[in-house]
Amino acid sequence: MQSLHIVSSYDDELKQLSKHIAAMGGHAERMIEQAIAALVASDTDLARKVIEADLALDQGQREVDDKAILLIGKRQPMASDLREVIGVIRISADLERVGDLAKNIAKRVASVGDNLQLASLYRGLEAFAHLALTQLKEVLDVYASRSVETISFVRDRDDQIDAMYTSLFRELLTYMMENPRNISPCTHLLFCAKNIERIGDHATNIAETIYYITTGEQLPTERPKSDKTDQIVISAQ
Repeated sequence: MQSLHIVSSYDDELKQLSKHIAAMGGHAERMIEQAIAALVASDTDLARKVIEADLALDQGQREVDDKAILLIGKRQPMASDLREVIGVIRISADLERVGDLAKNIAKRVASVGDNLQLASLYRGLEAFAHLALTQLKEVLDVYASRSVETISFVRDRDDQIDAMYTSLFRELLTYMMENPRNISPCTHLLFCAKNIERIGDHATNIAETIYYITTGEQLPTERPKSDKTDQIVISAQ
C-alpha cells in the first residue's frame, strides 16, 4: 500500500508540473495577443498591462524550476520520468522567453505611435503574429496530448514564419527608403517583427523538447532556415 501511495503521489507531482506549463503557455499566448493588439491600436495602456504581466511568467518559471529540482532530489526519477522533468524545465524557459519577447513588442508601442501611412504594415504584422501564435498554440496542444505524430508539421511551420519575416523585412526597408519620416517607426516595427520571428523559434524548441520527452530521441538539428534577410540588397534610387 505504501508503494502505491508513493507512486500516486509521484504521479500527482508530475501532473502539477504539467499544469504549471499549461498555465504559463496560456499566459504567454495572451501576452502575445495583447501586445500585437496594443501595437496596432497604439494602445499604451494595454501595452503597459502586457509589460506588467511578464512578472507572472518570470515567477512561473522560478516555481517550475524549484518544483522540478525538488522532485529530482526527492524521487530520483529515471528514464522517461527524468526526461519529463528535464523537459518541463526547458519548456518553462522557452515560455518565459516568449513572454519577454511579447513585452519587448509592448515596450515599442509608444515609440511607433499612430501612423495611418503604415496601416498595411500593421496588417502584415498581425498576420505574422497570428502565424507564430498558432504555432505556439499547436505545440502546447501537442504537449497536452503527446501526439508526437504532428510534431514535424508544427516544427516545419517555422519555415513559413521565416519566409513571412523576410517579406516584412523587405517591405519595411522599402517604406524607410520612400520617406525618411518612416525610418523611426519602421525601425521599431523591424524589432517587433524580429521578436515575433523569435517566438516561432521558441515554439520550435518546445516541439523538439516534447519529441524528446515522448520518444527519448532527438529530432535532427540540421534544418535550413528560410530567413533570407541577410541576402536582401537595397539599392539607392
